[in-house]
Amino acid sequence: MKQYVVDAFTEKVFSGNPAAICVLDSWLDEKTMMSITIENNLSETAFTVKDGDKYKLRWFTPGGEIDLCGHATLACAYVIMNKIEPDLKTVTFSTMSGDLIVNRKGDLYEMDFPAYDLKPVEITDAIVDAIGAKPVEAYMGRDLLCVFDDEKIVRELNPNLDKVKTIDGLLLHVTAPGKDEDSVSRSFAPKLNVPEDPVCGSGHCHIAPYWINKLNKDSIVSYQASPRGGTLYCTKDGDRIRLSGKAALYSEADINIE
Repeated sequence: MKQYVVDAFTEKVFSGNPAAICVLDSWLDEKTMMSITIENNLSETAFTVKDGDKYKLRWFTPGGEIDLCGHATLACAYVIMNKIEPDLKTVTFSTMSGDLIVNRKGDLYEMDFPAYDLKPVEITDAIVDAIGAKPVEAYMGRDLLCVFDDEKIVRELNPNLDKVKTIDGLLLHVTAPGKDEDSVSRSFAPKLNVPEDPVCGSGHCHIAPYWINKLNKDSIVSYQASPRGGTLYCTKDGDRIRLSGKAALYSEADINIE
């Protein structure tokens, strides 16, 4: 079985967000896919099977299967368009979140994702205690989005991950206006056994709609200020978000399992 590791939302290896992509002829059982994911010890391992003109796609974290993952979708599109079907310019993935379309535009891979509906929530003492700083606003979609007014706070935060597990939301995203980009963000996912997600595509289905509305722009450039770092180009289209980024191939291997 072929496996590729691709760094997404970057043009060079050792930055962006790494995802392992397993290209299958048919589905493995879920226990085996989880074992591969845990063995890889990356934030996400994706598994894909061709189905007619589409590819079925599933995403796993070390904590279990999830319903949406941007960087692993971009990484999978990179693999299919460069290694499997190099003449392909568009690929459609069938997923738990519906059909996701990725278009290749030069060295960018543009993904069409659903935007999360953000509802304002109270900034509780538990949220402040978990993050270690008080946001100026907080919203809930699938994840908790906390907004600060200074990117320095976001870059220097050291949240208590055990306490983050106790607050609502699957992931925690912290964000602020950027000096060089429209927004600066970080994403934490201890509930999925991922302390900090290097670059979170699904997180920007929360982050991008907020800033596009706040800044009254059609599109924004967002920087994920994790230690690895990564850049996302985000455009809102109705209730959808188009996320674009680059990718770099780190490794190509054969997995040997019984």
